[in-house]
Amino acid sequence: MAIYAIGDIHGSLTALKTIFEQGLIKENDKVVFLGDYIDKGTDSKEVLNWLIEKSKVYDFEFMLGNHEIMMMAAKSSPEKYVDWVHNYGGIHTLYSYDMEDNLNWMNDIDKTHWNFIDSCKPYLEIGAFIFVHAGLEQNKKLNEQKKHHLFHKKYEQPLIYDSSKTVICGHTARVNGKIADFGHTICIDTFAHGGMWLTCLNVETGEFLKANNKEQIETGKLKRYDNTLKKRFKARVYKWFSSSSNDDE
Repeated sequence: MAIYAIGDIHGSLTALKTIFEQGLIKENDKVVFLGDYIDKGTDSKEVLNWLIEKSKVYDFEFMLGNHEIMMMAAKSSPEKYVDWVHNYGGIHTLYSYDMEDNLNWMNDIDKTHWNFIDSCKPYLEIGAFIFVHAGLEQNKKLNEQKKHHLFHKKYEQPLIYDSSKTVICGHTARVNGKIADFGHTICIDTFAHGGMWLTCLNVETGEFLKANNKEQIETGKLKRYDNTLKKRFKARVYKWFSSSSNDDE
């Protein structure tokens, strides 16, 4: 079983489908989505429909993003509604539901979509990896993290949270389309809605598959994983030579 993380989708349905059409991800693999499924892109409604349907087949885990939080808040606050729609791409989500002029939009959106958002997790820890939308505050346990750090804070240069863990996050868009690997933290928001890539990362091997809304793909491997393998190989060679020298004595 492999463990994959997929970055901020932002309504990029074509890119999402293209990743899964490559046959890389198997039904028994774990796939952790890092939040921001909606807004900015054109197909937010369809993305939620696709994720809900495919979660019946695949082993999916869904993290909560700040855009889902804003959509929820917009249900009950006119001020937050205006902010979400005009400043954070919420208008594109309403377009996808054909509800841009519907004052009752919050009640007419399918309840399964609201239930989906309600079910999203603030973070997830699997072995040596912690998955979260935005990032983590130093020197605080996971259950003590402030919402601002989990969902809203931009981490252009994140600090080490735990030297024994690797944080996998999104949120801080890398507009050049490149994964930002800080060693202790890997950010895979590679600007899918902005014409760049949606990234799927195998967190254990460092191999990645990117897709865009033109159905193009790009594959590769994070450099530090290659360096780790080289170090292990050198260690094995050194150990082998050392044992051989002892045998000769």
